Amino acid sequence: MPASTFSALRHRNFRLFYTGQSLSVLGLWMHGIAQGWLVLELTNSAFYVGVVNALTKVPIMLLSFYAGVVADRMEKRKLIIICQAAAMALAFALAWLAFEGTVQVWHVMVLTTLVGMSFAFEIPARQAFIIDLVGKEDLTNAVALNSSSFNAARIVGPALAGILITSFGVAICFLINAASFGFSLLALAMLRLAPKERRTTDESAWMEMKDGLSFVRKDKTIFPLITLISTLALFAFPFEVLLPVFARDVMGQGAREYGWLVSAAGVGALVGALGLATVAARVSRGRLVLTSAVVFGASIVALSFTRSVWVAVVVLVAAGFSMILTTSNTNTLLQTIAPDNYRGRVMSTYTWAFLGVGPIGSLLSGWIAEHFGVPAALAVGGCMVVLVTGVLMAKSEQLMATR
Repeated sequence: MPASTFSALRHRNFRLFYTGQSLSVLGLWMHGIAQGWLVLELTNSAFYVGVVNALTKVPIMLLSFYAGVVADRMEKRKLIIICQAAAMALAFALAWLAFEGTVQVWHVMVLTTLVGMSFAFEIPARQAFIIDLVGKEDLTNAVALNSSSFNAARIVGPALAGILITSFGVAICFLINAASFGFSLLALAMLRLAPKERRTTDESAWMEMKDGLSFVRKDKTIFPLITLISTLALFAFPFEVLLPVFARDVMGQGAREYGWLVSAAGVGALVGALGLATVAARVSRGRLVLTSAVVFGASIVALSFTRSVWVAVVVLVAAGFSMILTTSNTNTLLQTIAPDNYRGRVMSTYTWAFLGVGPIGSLLSGWIAEHFGVPAALAVGGCMVVLVTGVLMAKSEQLMATR
């Protein structure tokens, strides 16, 4: 691959951060697979599996805006360390309960909610922290490389978790996740950061939240980007939730073919992230965000009409590819545009749009699928993405011109 693909790694701080985060996210994927399996074993209920999954995201939906204020007030590395240490302790607690054989579903629900609360504060701080490691010049590359590690873990983690669960049970996956946080915490401790002046303010957290939201609403580039990500979270991201039902009930396939579909989206996302890392400095990011969003929406519509596994694999590679181009570029643009004193609040708004809106989108797509079928839910979602993106293309000249 061209050297430009990994240009952000020339920064020592980012190399450490990237290595620690890559190992940690692999543990998170393994934890997620094991947790879903554990809940299914404890309850034999798909409903409880969905509830536990939602409990991770509900705190993000409720706390993200306040978390942005904290990220702007507090030293970001310190906040990330506190949150990741808390998540590490919670993973150890679940591992201990599972090894002891005393774990109950309410334990999982409580611990998952607490993890979601730590993520609500950690994610916007971590997103806003990357620019401190690489500067604006290599920011797009750094975000793309982070996305590539996430999607590589998305391919490897579930497969590895499946092998370990079969051989040793779910507890080992929780233990590995807890241990993986140790690598991330060590990397964070080893960073050499230039001292930054701490921002002080007499305003209350409530006033700062209102000020941050007002800034986002009035900015002619940031607000369209948040609108776009919210639209994707409501109408497009739930396609992954519908995939098992689509594979089994629409295409008449089994678990093996479902696995191929999930992997196809992951492969497309990984290729998209590496491609973006390679050409980051040579593309008009605003135009690329909107164009790739249209392709993403169109791919979801195409999937709704697909009944062949291999055609679905191709379509999902395209969906994963265009999805990562949209989200990674949006992330980069927001961090680049936002002033230092607003970056935490801007990235918390992005986190809310990207993850906090997710439970609403899943409920909406599930309701449409229940009443009108999975293909209808996919088609409606994809069409809404194309429609909203088309309006943004026509109305947001400033975003279209942003490099």
